Amino acid sequence: MTTTHDVLQPRDWIAGLDKGLALIQTFDEAHSRQTATQAGQRAGLTRTAARRYLLTLQHLGFAASDGKLFWLTPKVMRLGQAYLESARLPRLVQPSLQRVAMGTQEISFVSVLDGFDVVYVARNGQNRSMNTSFALGARVPAHTTAAGLLLMALQDPQAVEEWLAKPLQVFSSYTITDPARVRGELKLAREQDWFLSERQLDLDYRGVAVPLRDHKGQVLAALSVSMPIGHERSDNAVQRVLPVLRETAQSLRQLL
Repeated sequence: MTTTHDVLQPRDWIAGLDKGLALIQTFDEAHSRQTATQAGQRAGLTRTAARRYLLTLQHLGFAASDGKLFWLTPKVMRLGQAYLESARLPRLVQPSLQRVAMGTQEISFVSVLDGFDVVYVARNGQNRSMNTSFALGARVPAHTTAAGLLLMALQDPQAVEEWLAKPLQVFSSYTITDPARVRGELKLAREQDWFLSERQLDLDYRGVAVPLRDHKGQVLAALSVSMPIGHERSDNAVQRVLPVLRETAQSLRQLL
């Protein structure tokens, strides 16, 4: 998958920015508080370098420390919020998401692929007692959602093979991680141009997704709905929501 830094000239590269952002990304649920040594090891930096970057982040308000451990502050959320408020895609799709939510009585999402994860950049619908991985701005592994697997299916073969070369994380007893089975799911998603995923991330939920394409036919994102799995059979759920998703995706095509 091509990214902007693939064509960046060496004279334009700012290593400090790269390392600072890399340090921020070392913090997650399993590493919410880290020493400079721990963060440095995860970011590929020496303890001394990591400590300097962390102290700078602390000075800027993006991190806090008790003198030994460092952790992120809520100010870091401004970085993601800046995207949600400035990006064109979330603004354009929001009215359509509302119509999908009303037409299906389910929570609707637009998500984009970032590396081998999907990130939810827009959503609409009633809040339910759901896995927090479905929240706006959340990042989840692509193989665990309908949107993620569909978007991976539409990537070039080299990117897919790079993805499948690494172990896929198990989230439930239904999570498909075997590369051969995943390839079968990808093939199905490409052929039908939509995808149904059930119990891969959350045992109680299923998702149905279709691609969002621009007026040139380029895939930009996925439009999906998530729903409780116990209310109806899979085929009935697909028959109920897929026409709404397809019609909405087609109507958005001229706007994107």
